[in-house]
Parts: sequence; C-alpha cells; structure tokens
Amino acid sequence: MTSKLTSLPPLLPLLLLSACITAPPPPAPSPVMPAPAVAPLTQTPLTHVSPQDEAAPLLAYHQSLRRMAQGELLKELSGLSLQQATPKLSLQIGMILMLTRGNGDLARAQAQFDSVATSNDQAAQGIKPLAQLLSSHCAEARRLSEHVERLTAQLKENQRKTEQLNEMLEGLKAIERNLPVRPPPQSSQGGR
Repeated sequence: MTSKLTSLPPLLPLLLLSACITAPPPPAPSPVMPAPAVAPLTQTPLTHVSPQDEAAPLLAYHQSLRRMAQGELLKELSGLSLQQATPKLSLQIGMILMLTRGNGDLARAQAQFDSVATSNDQAAQGIKPLAQLLSSHCAEARRLSEHVERLTAQLKENQRKTEQLNEMLEGLKAIERNLPVRPPPQSSQGGR
C-alpha cells in the first residue's frame, strides 16, 4: 500500500493539469432524417411475462417495507402468514424477515428465498433470479453479522485484559510509592 502512496505524488500534477484541458467542441448536428415507418404491433395476448415484470412489484414492495417501523413490519408479517403459500408470498415474508432482524430472522429469510430459488413451481420461474439475489444477500449479511459478533467478543476480551493490566500497573505504582526512599549515593572522594 505504501508503494501506491509513494507513486501518487508525482502523478498529482499530471492529474491536475489534465483536469484543466478542455474538451473538443461537440460535433455539428446532423440533418434530421425522417423516422422509418413502423408497422403497428398486433394485439396478441402476452403468453410470457418477463422476470423484470414480475420482480418490479416485489422491489416496490421491498421499498415500502423499508419505510415501515418494527411494529408495522411485524403486523405485515402476521398478515402474510395467514395467506396461502405462494412463491411470491415466500419472497415477501423473506423481505420482512430481512428487515426485522430478530434472532434467527436472517436465516429464516434465506430459507424463504432458497425455497423459491430451487422451486420447480411455474409461478416461481419469473422471480427465481430475484430470490437467488436476495438469498445471497442474506448469506452475506449473516456472514458479516457473525464476524461482527466475533469482533465484539474479541473487543470485550481485550478490554477485560486491559483493565486487568491497568489494575496490575496501579498496584505496582502503589508498591513503588510505599518503598522507602534510598539515600543518595555517597561520593567516594572522602576528605581529600
């Protein structure tokens, strides 16, 4: 890292100089050509809904969940729990569990997402990519949460050891204060 930092100062004047160079003027507009005629689309019923079309309402639902308070999230979760299970409902429940962050909620959310991601149900096909993304997000959040817990435990242990060392140091200082004062050393010259 220090090698990157040491090579940066010589580049700094070049970067500043390059920022002062002006861009060339934009090209002159080309003459406007009429748009080609497009045949109107026939009105056929949609037989396949793209995954984006199925994911968009779920993403909007997730955004609305993020604005809710904990109590509202729990109320929403209890309402969804009463409905018949569908892949979409599993994603919604998982989204709520991601935000409640109770003990084990991230694992439960990931299980909901994984069930949709591995489902063979036709209703899950359009939302599988979203389920996989949310599942990987939960896995990463769980990994980070466990890492934070380990670091917190290490911090507490280090604080405890620091307090013990401070107590020992204060004890040594107290012993040192209670030691008798030594007389200054006598000079060896005597009376010469």
